[in-house]
Amino acid sequence: MEFNILILIIVLSLLFDYINGFHDAANSIATIVATKVLTPFQAVLWAAFFNFVAYWVFGFGVADTVAKTANTSSINLTVILAGIIAAIVWNLITWLKGIPSSSSHTLIGGFAGAAIAHGFRNVTDPEHAGFKIVNWFKAAKEGELLPSGVMVVILFILFAPLIGMIISYFISLWMIYSSKKKLFPKLFTICLMLMAVWFLNSVLKYDIEPKDARFESYFLSIIAYPANIKWLLVGIVFFSLAIFNLVFSSFSFSKSEAVLKKMQLLSSAAFSLGHGGNDSQKVMGIIAAAVAVYIKTNPHVDMSSGWLDLNVILPSEKDGIKIDGAIPSWIPLTCYSVIALGTLSGGWKIVKTMGSKITKVTAFEGVVAESAGALTLFMTEHFKIPVSTTHTITGSIIGVGITKRVSAVRWGVTVNLIWAWVLTIPISAILAAITYSLLALFI
Repeated sequence: MEFNILILIIVLSLLFDYINGFHDAANSIATIVATKVLTPFQAVLWAAFFNFVAYWVFGFGVADTVAKTANTSSINLTVILAGIIAAIVWNLITWLKGIPSSSSHTLIGGFAGAAIAHGFRNVTDPEHAGFKIVNWFKAAKEGELLPSGVMVVILFILFAPLIGMIISYFISLWMIYSSKKKLFPKLFTICLMLMAVWFLNSVLKYDIEPKDARFESYFLSIIAYPANIKWLLVGIVFFSLAIFNLVFSSFSFSKSEAVLKKMQLLSSAAFSLGHGGNDSQKVMGIIAAAVAVYIKTNPHVDMSSGWLDLNVILPSEKDGIKIDGAIPSWIPLTCYSVIALGTLSGGWKIVKTMGSKITKVTAFEGVVAESAGALTLFMTEHFKIPVSTTHTITGSIIGVGITKRVSAVRWGVTVNLIWAWVLTIPISAILAAITYSLLALFI
């Protein structure tokens, strides 16, 4: 019975991944469709391709964080099943209504809500009973950059769009300033480029072990090293903006518009990479938690087959549920493939909201918003924080809108979006708690 539930969870997790793809497709393609750089069909192909390519770019830090939402030593598979069902239901409701809510927070809220219902119903251990079953906050351990827990995820409901907004605001000012025919803007850009070279040199890994070398050439091995690819992509996004800014003042309006439209291909690709890398890992985290619970309740399971091996370290190490092996390739490969297929399915209602209702978007706004969103996603993924790509791109679009004037942003639409963001976790949690109570009657 439990094995069947595990398989059902994996299937539903992949269904959620697919829904996530078409639910969040607008995040990376709304601006590129609004500026008519690509047709809607071309745009979803573009986004889906880079959703899938993210498989070779990102690690599994976000998956690890999602897997630790609840204490796996105190929950059962019914909890995870209820959480994923609630997340699917809320995602479909918001998609039908054209509301760009967060798939990430839907998943976290569903997982936490079902766990809390279980904690009050079946857990007698005072350390994990009731609300304590959820890992609300954990201080950063040695080697970790930030604390973890659901409270950190909740805080980033505010921080992710705020970071995106601030980055896009300053990129906008930088580009506007660079359009002036003066020497100082060019000197400023060159200084930023030198600082970027210094930063990239400090974060790139050069001491590649022979076993990690993918090519005979040392140079190519450094470029292809997984931990370096992400930072090199950050560099490509930044230096494309910087080089454009160096020559911006010499372009006519029509020429700059044409170049910016070509740059949108790069910025939307970068954001699609961030979307695929961030959101696919959340599904991997749910699958990881389900496998950990299954192993806890079925200690006789033979791990030598390999299909259950995971390289996420789950929280219940004291109970012997520390899984630190090689993740079988079918899990991430399937998750990235499914989210790409979901993106191919579109999500045009949300495209309309993101591409035109928040603020009027030109090629300039498109490049800035997508670049800022991509940089935000790459940064939060580095810190293993499962943020919302929806929140991130919305904040970025708002940031570029404010540089024109505050009234350029349609704040009525924005306030409605914020309400959807705030309500997503509690509504998903309530749906999951109800679903768990119903499932518990039969399972």
